[in-house]
Formats: sequence, C-alpha cells, structure tokens
Amino acid sequence: MNSKLKDMVWVFAEQTDGVMADVSLELLHKARTLAEKMNSQVSAVLLGDKVEGLTKTLFAHGADNVYLLDDVELKDFRSMPYANLITNLVEEKRPRVVLFGATHIGRDIAPRVASHTRSGLTADCTELKIETLTIRKVEHEDLLLQIRPAFGGNIIATIISPDVEIQMATIREGVMEMGEPDASRKGTVIPLEVELDPVEIAVKIIEKHQEASSVNLKGAPIIVAGGYGADTPEKFQLIKDLAKVLGAEVAGSRAAVDAGLINSERQVGQTGTTVRPKLYIAIGISGAIQHRAGMQESQKIIAINSDAEAPIFQVAHYGIHGDLTDVIPKLIAAYKSQLH
Repeated sequence: MNSKLKDMVWVFAEQTDGVMADVSLELLHKARTLAEKMNSQVSAVLLGDKVEGLTKTLFAHGADNVYLLDDVELKDFRSMPYANLITNLVEEKRPRVVLFGATHIGRDIAPRVASHTRSGLTADCTELKIETLTIRKVEHEDLLLQIRPAFGGNIIATIISPDVEIQMATIREGVMEMGEPDASRKGTVIPLEVELDPVEIAVKIIEKHQEASSVNLKGAPIIVAGGYGADTPEKFQLIKDLAKVLGAEVAGSRAAVDAGLINSERQVGQTGTTVRPKLYIAIGISGAIQHRAGMQESQKIIAINSDAEAPIFQVAHYGIHGDLTDVIPKLIAAYKSQLH
C-alpha cells in the first residue's frame, strides 16, 4: 500500500451483530477499480461495538484504511448517531466518492449524509465508473458515473454530479461481484473518538426481533424463474416441478410477484435480488430491463417464451420458443430419463 496516495474512495462498512454485510465487501472490490482510476486509496468506515476484529476482513477485501468508530452506543443501528458521525467524518476528510449498500440501513443514512454535506447521491446503481469529462467547456476530473435503469426501466441512465465535490451512491447487494479475499493484505486502522450528543441517543433499542430468510437466491447454483407468462397457479406449479427435479431454487419476476404467483423474497430484478447462478432458466419472462438487471450475469441462461420477439432472448445463451405447458413437461421427462 502506498501511503502517499490520496484517500478519496470510501465504503460504508455495514455490520450487524458483528457480521459484515456482503454488499459492503462487494463494494470494496468495486472501490479498488474506481480508486485505481483516481490514483487513490480505498477506505472503509466501520461503526459498531467491539468490531475491530472485522478490520482484517475489510483489508482482505480491498480496504487500505479503516476509520473505526467503536463504542457501546453504536452496538445497534440508530439513524441519528450513525448518520451524524459519518457526516462529521465526511465533512472533515472530504472524500471524492462514498458508497453505501442499498440495504435498509444504507438507504436510511445515505440521504441524511448527502443532505448535510450537500453531496450528489444516486440510488440503486447497477454500475459505477470514473471518468474525466468536459461539460460546458469546463473539465471535471474524477467524475463518478452512476449508472442505473430509469423511467420505469425503459432506459439506462448515466447520472453525474459535476457541481459538487463529494459524490455518493447506493448499490444493491449482488450487483457488484465480490472478488476473492486476499488474507495477506494489510492496512491501517484509524481509531476515532466517538462523541455523541444526548439528543442523538435519545432513542433506545429495547428488544430486537429478527427472522432469518429461508430463501438464498444469491447462493443458488441453479434458479428456475417464472414470469407473468405463467399466469395461473397451475402453470406456475410446472415451474416449481421443474425446479424440484433440477434441485433448483424457484424465483419470479416482479410481474409474477404482483400477480400473487410467488412471494416477494423470491423476486429477481432491479427491485428484487441480483443473482449470478451457474444456470438461470427464465420461463414466461418477457425480459424487461428491470428483470435483466438482476440476472444477466448468470453463467448460462435458458429462456422459454411463447413470444419469439421477447427481449429475454437477447441475453439468453439458449432460447426455446414455445408454450411452457408443452415445453416444461418435456424437459422434466428428458432430465428424469438421464437419471436412470
């Protein structure tokens, strides 16, 4: 690590009960790419109680520095103390880029920090780049290109904040690929004093009730997803039958969720989960931008659709034009025949 490099790319390192959020580690790997373009270091901002042990994980995933705010009052997330401490640190150090995961915590504090620091902020980005652009004959260095679907997913917009010093973005879990950690990486822990106004900690956490999700789409090697083309419970049952035979997770598009065919925790897409399975089978899914944003990085994509012009075929490696009630039973029969 070159200590003479600028410290301009930051990632909010989100943890809960001492467990680091995957999205923060994904963002650290992306931050390294951005930092290389800016000739900069990558710093993580870590808040919590007795969380110094997490700094090794942050270094392994790409952080050069960790700003550590460790205090018993930060054990459980509360909006005011977290947002105010990060705001004060951003105002003091003036990083060029600050990234947050688009979790309920990140979506809570990122707008607060951006508002107080008068920074640019774009939500739910699907890609980030650093460029130097000339706008109205003025050259702007190290602009963060914040790329995301817009206008209901009909276009991919590139958003920039040329008139502000600090640029911020939130990114959903799974959108950026998490690289392999390097346990040999070392970094600098920068402990900071935690000073909180009594007003900031007026809200107390009395009890916490958490229920772990029973669905792990991100970790599934095979996903069979249905869309509104499977517009009845009977048709969607065929999708579930295929998934059972393949040992796959069942997922759905937003249209399928809105139609009540599958629950929201199994939604794939811009407003659902982003996945990268070895095999993704899209059945009766038209392939709108919102859905493709959540699955187009899958290693292999098979699309089954009765509409030969469906956009899903543009990203599919293999396409089957046909009625799912005809195609799925044949797929199930063909797979079962290979098991005997």
